[in-house]
Amino acid sequence: MRTADRSGRRAAEPFGRRTADLSGRRTAARPGRRTADLSRRRTAAPSAGRAAARSGLVAATAALLGVVAAAPPGAGEWTAGPAAGRPYAYLEGPAGSVLQDTLSVTNPGTAPLTVRLTGQGAPVSFAAGTVRVPARTRADVPFAVTVTADTPPGEHRGTVRASAAGREVRVDLRLRVSGPHLAALTVEDIHLDGATGDLRYTLVNRGTTVLAPRLAVRAEGLLGTVLDRPDRPLPLTLRPGERATRTDPWPDPPALDSVTVRLTATAPGAAPATARAGAAFASGPALTAAAGLLLAAAAGAGYAARRRGTSRTPSAPEAA
Repeated sequence: MRTADRSGRRAAEPFGRRTADLSGRRTAARPGRRTADLSRRRTAAPSAGRAAARSGLVAATAALLGVVAAAPPGAGEWTAGPAAGRPYAYLEGPAGSVLQDTLSVTNPGTAPLTVRLTGQGAPVSFAAGTVRVPARTRADVPFAVTVTADTPPGEHRGTVRASAAGREVRVDLRLRVSGPHLAALTVEDIHLDGATGDLRYTLVNRGTTVLAPRLAVRAEGLLGTVLDRPDRPLPLTLRPGERATRTDPWPDPPALDSVTVRLTATAPGAAPATARAGAAFASGPALTAAAGLLLAAAAGAGYAARRRGTSRTPSAPEAA
């Protein structure tokens, strides 16, 4: 009984447990895990592909935006400017010197570019007036500015021009000539028109600084002052060496007079400059009136002389 029971238990219960456990594990646990793993892999693979595609698209979009943002407007057009990316060309030196700088011409196109170089407002010279720039190349072209010995100290300006492919690029050129600062103004070529009263004169900046002139006018006739315009600013400025010719009208000049006009020009820091001119005014009506007065005076004088002569003639004595 015990042996049977034990053997039965050993033959039935343990074997049944193992079989049940093995069958359960093989038929339920393991196949279930494989199915679940496959399903997870199948569902995870498309999501991973979509994520990779999305990340690739984002990266490509970011790269494209970076290229667009980095490309300046009009990047396909050629450019010209001072070397080292300066906003303008600046040169400084004394009179009688030769100053040098560099102009950079960039050709981003796919074909060579022929550029013509000139200067304006300043004595600019290039080693070659025409430069051929290959495709996708930058050419640095030296140029020189000759400052003559008679160039006054101070600020001067000019322009460097580059022309190619139907367009022109202008580069601002600023030149500073070293030397002492001197304010000097003169009045020259003064003329007073005796027919119209117009006053013409020329103001000249003989110094080295920019001047804002003022002008006073005074005219003296035979009987005293006939015009007195106080000091007033003029609507102009004069750079060193610059001259300006002006004409100021005199609306009511004297009809009959001999006039001397005096001009006094001033500017901050400059000594007053004075010039004089004279003119005789004699209009037609004034001459007619003057002639009439002279004739009347002559007739009156003759009449008075005749009366005096008559009154002095003695009367003849009576006959006896």
